[in-house]
Amino acid sequence: MSRKMVVRLISRIKGRNYVLDPDISIRTLASVSARRLIWLLRGNLKSLLLRGKLCTVFLASGVTWRNAHMIRLGRGITMERGVIVDGLSRRGIELGDNVMLGAYCVIRASSLTNLGEGVKIGRESAMDAYSYIGAGGGVSIGESVIMGQHVSFHAENHKYDRLDTPIKQQGLTRKGIVIDDDCWIGSNTTFLDGAHVGRGCVIAAGAVVIGEVPPYSVVVGIPGRVVKSRKQPTPAHLSATQVSGQ
Repeated sequence: MSRKMVVRLISRIKGRNYVLDPDISIRTLASVSARRLIWLLRGNLKSLLLRGKLCTVFLASGVTWRNAHMIRLGRGITMERGVIVDGLSRRGIELGDNVMLGAYCVIRASSLTNLGEGVKIGRESAMDAYSYIGAGGGVSIGESVIMGQHVSFHAENHKYDRLDTPIKQQGLTRKGIVIDDDCWIGSNTTFLDGAHVGRGCVIAAGAVVIGEVPPYSVVVGIPGRVVKSRKQPTPAHLSATQVSGQ
């Protein structure tokens, strides 16, 4: 298969123009294409068996879908090795076109005794390896959001006011987490319940995000604090690495 044919096929699956790096060799391209074809066949088979329909989803080995009838998938989605997606929730799990979940990511919202709200991830967004979404209060991630490794979302809190009752029996509070479009989230970032990150933000690696973050902010630290706006020049005392997301 020629480079042009591969590009045409990928563009058709993804629903947008796809451009290969010119330094990718034909041999490498053939190897990757063969692997992706296997992933596509596996994805269609799993979708047919568990959801009763075909879809253009690429699944590496060891991907697990639980309560698959509550999982809604766009086209061109990739789930790498060991991903777990559990659809059990009030609104289900919705993944938009071309969403990518890196190796060993986990998405879940509920237990049988306490249904959570669910998850929505917009088109062209990607979450890298070993990341986690706990969506009891609901997690909404916008379009074109890029995330590093070990990013975690915790959309609920335990009550702990009483001393005569174990914390696990005191119930939960849930507000939900929202990440708007076009954000860059660095590795090891943690989002706590009630966080709302505005459009176009950069969240530096290792930050812990609580509450409202204005659009186009750059956030660093624990707890996360806004150190600049992308609409303004970088302060002279901050280096590029301090405000980067990785």
